[in-house]
Amino acid sequence: MKKVLSTLSLCFMFMLLFAGVASAHVTVQPQQTTQGTYEVFNVRVPTEKDIPTVKIEVKIPAEVTISRFEPKSDWKYDLTKDSSGKITSVTWSATGNGLSSTEFGNFLMNGKVADNATQISWKAYQTYKDGSVVEWVGAEGSDKPASVTKVNPKAAGSDSTGHDSAAAAPAKAQPAASAGNSNTALYIAIAALILGVIAIIISISKKKSA
Repeated sequence: MKKVLSTLSLCFMFMLLFAGVASAHVTVQPQQTTQGTYEVFNVRVPTEKDIPTVKIEVKIPAEVTISRFEPKSDWKYDLTKDSSGKITSVTWSATGNGLSSTEFGNFLMNGKVADNATQISWKAYQTYKDGSVVEWVGAEGSDKPASVTKVNPKAAGSDSTGHDSAAAAPAKAQPAASAGNSNTALYIAIAALILGVIAIIISISKKKSA
């Protein structure tokens, strides 16, 4: 019985470790938004290596028009635009030490979601101090997935003009990130409950066979 419990405990530890690694991806919050609305998008960048992150580039999809960026201490940003003047990518570069292995950064930008958008797929490129680049451009479930924001249909008769909400950036960005953390905690709790039930069943079966 002790061997079984030890095995279950080890499996649970691996699940916790996996959850921590999975949550370390470059992500864009919120995970959901609505067609035709102005939104504050939070690019969350964790450093996964023992060397600092010094640059992060995010491609701006056609489904959203980004117009403003929050200034960030020790970082500068450069924009790429198409022939019509639409911003197609933003690159934040560290002017200081960058993000160390124990740090993450939030990079905020504000813009309008297209009226016909169904989802927004954010391709991101993370550059480390040694020049290595991690491309977060893969499909969902891959090792390096692009972050995706689901776009819900706007309510019938709603006003889609909205207002520029850049001033409320921190307030909008935080709940979405907290929602992701809550989901992870829920999955871990469910897994722990299942493992506990399995351990009890094994214990009862051994007692009956004895």
